[in-house]
Amino acid sequence: MDLIRILIAILLPPLGVFLQVGLGGAFWLNILLTLLGYIPGIVHAVWVIARR
Repeated sequence: MDLIRILIAILLPPLGVFLQVGLGGAFWLNILLTLLGYIPGIVHAVWVIARR
């Protein structure tokens, strides 16, 4: 299941984080990072998924 979430996180980082943690602070941080740059959003999403 984590592999699917990581693939989703690469395509749509906020969706990958949402599937992992819901509408928490990590989700909103990821939206901000994705808006500032796509790569930071991907890195954060993969980190959130791998950490849990």
